Amino acid sequence: MKHGLKWLCGTGALVLPLSVWGGPEITDLSEGSQEGSQGSGSGSSFYEQTQAQSGGSLMLLNQLDEQQEQLRQLRGQLEELRHQFEREKQLSRERYLDLEERLLSISESEDASPRVDTQSAQDVTSGSSSTSNGDADAQAAYQDAFQYVQSRDFPDAIDAFEAFVEEYPDSRFTANSYYWLGELYSAESELDASADAFERVLDDFPDSSKVPDAMYKLGLLRSRQGNTEEGRDLLTRVRDEYPDSTAAELAEEFLQQSGD
Repeated sequence: MKHGLKWLCGTGALVLPLSVWGGPEITDLSEGSQEGSQGSGSGSSFYEQTQAQSGGSLMLLNQLDEQQEQLRQLRGQLEELRHQFEREKQLSRERYLDLEERLLSISESEDASPRVDTQSAQDVTSGSSSTSNGDADAQAAYQDAFQYVQSRDFPDAIDAFEAFVEEYPDSRFTANSYYWLGELYSAESELDASADAFERVLDDFPDSSKVPDAMYKLGLLRSRQGNTEEGRDLLTRVRDEYPDSTAAELAEEFLQQSGD
């Protein structure tokens, strides 16, 4: 019995070292396998993350390109609007300067008083009938309206002349009032209203001294509106029908510059 125990103990002594040495090797292999598995998983995860980041960056670049293109388009539209504004401002300045020159001419020749017919002034001062009194009232109203023109208060001048032609549709100053309405509306860039006023002078007051000027201004206006044929016809009429007028000289200059 004792010999048997001794043998078993001896055998255990032999087995124990083997188990002690063999255990770590098995454990190391197992741990290595696990580490390899974990390493493989990490590589796959890193690849997926890289792909996701690349896709996100490409999307951001595309959005940035689109925004830059939209910005370029907006800049182009802004530049076009600026160009149109400058052109309209230049046209308005030219119309204003034209009106300014006419006002200066009136001031130098008539001491800044409204241009009225000499015969009309004589009728007003010498007459005593109801018609003369009516002309005196019309003259006073005309002068009041013209004061707004001289003070460069164009909106009030338009209102005053509109009121005048409504109250005095057949006075000696009505043709002049329509002419000045044409000038004033043109200065305010209301081209359709300006054309209507000049046409009233031509249609309703064909014997007025303002017909050549109104025809000339209407010709320029039609040209500016793009109706070059009608504008050329009106300017040609001024030149041919009123050859001794200042308007005819100006019309001739414009036709020569435009190649007609």
